[in-house]
Amino acid sequence: MSDPGLACCTPLTGTPMSVDQAEQVVPLLKALADPVRLRLVSLIAASAGGEACVCDLNDAFDLTQATISHHLKVLHSAGLLDRDKRGVWVYYAVRPAALTAVATLFDTAALTPA
Repeated sequence: MSDPGLACCTPLTGTPMSVDQAEQVVPLLKALADPVRLRLVSLIAASAGGEACVCDLNDAFDLTQATISHHLKVLHSAGLLDRDKRGVWVYYAVRPAALTAVATLFDTAALTPA
C-alpha cells in the first residue's frame, strides 16, 4: 500500500474510486472516526505554527496524558500527523496532504445546485 498521507482519491461525486484508492483512504477515515482524535487534529491544525505538544493538548480533554498520547500515535500511524521529538516532548503537526486526501473525497462544487 502506498503512503496514506498522499492525496489519492477521485472525488466521490466524480467517477467511482478504485479499490486501491479506497484502501488508501480507509485508514485515514478510521483514525478520524473517533471524536477525541478528530478534535486532536483540529486543535493541532489551529495551533500557533501548526504544531502542538502533548503538554499543550492535555487541558482540552478530561483524559490522561497516556490516553492522549495513544490517540496521537494512532493518528501518526494512519499518516495524518507528523511528529518531531524535542527533548522529552514530542510535537505533532498535521500532514496537509493527508487532510487533502480526505477533503477531496467530496467535490462540493459538484454538489452545488446550478
